[in-house]
Amino acid sequence: MADRVTVIGWDGSPLTVAARSALGAATLVAGAAHHLALPEVPEGAERVRLGSMDLAARRIAGHRGTAVVLADGDPGFFGVVRTLRAPEFGLEVEVVPAVSAVAAAFARAGMPWDDAQVVVAHSRTLRRAVNVCRAHTKVAVLTSPGAGPAELGLLLEGVHRTFVICEELGTTREQVTILTSDKAADHAWRDPNVVIVIGGFVAAAPGGGWIAGREPGGEPRGWALPARAYGGALGEGETDLLRAAQLARLGPRVGDLVWDIGCGSGAFATEAARTGAAVIAVDRSPGSCARTEHSARRYGVQMQIVHGSAPHVLEDLPEPDVVRVGGGGAAVVSAVADRRPQRIVAHAATRDAAELIGRDLTEHGYDVECALIQSVELDTKAWTEKERSVAFLLSGRLPDRAP
Repeated sequence: MADRVTVIGWDGSPLTVAARSALGAATLVAGAAHHLALPEVPEGAERVRLGSMDLAARRIAGHRGTAVVLADGDPGFFGVVRTLRAPEFGLEVEVVPAVSAVAAAFARAGMPWDDAQVVVAHSRTLRRAVNVCRAHTKVAVLTSPGAGPAELGLLLEGVHRTFVICEELGTTREQVTILTSDKAADHAWRDPNVVIVIGGFVAAAPGGGWIAGREPGGEPRGWALPARAYGGALGEGETDLLRAAQLARLGPRVGDLVWDIGCGSGAFATEAARTGAAVIAVDRSPGSCARTEHSARRYGVQMQIVHGSAPHVLEDLPEPDVVRVGGGGAAVVSAVADRRPQRIVAHAATRDAAELIGRDLTEHGYDVECALIQSVELDTKAWTEKERSVAFLLSGRLPDRAP
């Protein structure tokens, strides 16, 4: 095992005294090509070009001597420190930090970033990173080859965002470009880069907050808010208790894309967006689309609203993780199941309609549950019944998909 491992962050600034001292004593230096070309790297040291971090960590673990790992930005922030400290390698490391690429990007843009979300985009996480950009007004994306500004722009089709693209920060080739997301695919971008994604109709809270990222305090407490919170009467599939059960069955979360088909007043879509998930709300009624937009603005959440009739309008939408079918019956449920989301919820007014939807979900390979939900609202002054609602709640879960 290496006698000593020092991880040095590099942001283009001159190396600190501590970093130069560690490099001067190194018998093995690992880093990218531009790191290994630094004049402070000893001529006699073994040089390891970083590709697979696991392979490099094994090589360092087997080295007898003093090892130094050079990494861009802050190596403890989505960086190499996590891999080096993994139990299988048994390495204890000292860290000489530098300004993170995210902090540098926001500094170049002249913007605060305590209210920003930070995500990493690569081949496996690109879609989820895009969903965070849909759901939040300020996001920093640490990109990778094949998951860069062009790919982000293409997947954000239909959602207007502004990109601040920071290429090769800290080098002589550093460049900062500001453009709209629909123009990003028209350019070739140099790696590494950081993309700040800005947009939506909610401004940051004045004076700043008390927690990094999205501040939760500005939203109403509780879920499945009553009809008056959404401007009055709701549709039969939007009652508060049914909505609460639908949210519980779907479990939307940050990085997910939720479809709400037949969004009505926007009650469900708004509450799904409050979880931090990206939401696409669909309705054939212009009035419902307008009410949904009003609800989203009122509660400070982002969503894409699509006017059109399902199932045809669904063909060009990006792949969902979970779906609520609020209207359209078995035909729409079947079209949704063809897209293979992890979970689907729907409701029916009669047992025959519920059986039809349940059979269709089963034929598509979903595990199906059905519950008869009855709610009775009481007048607490006289303790008499005011309103009663009954609905069959159906939920389908794909057994071969991650929960």
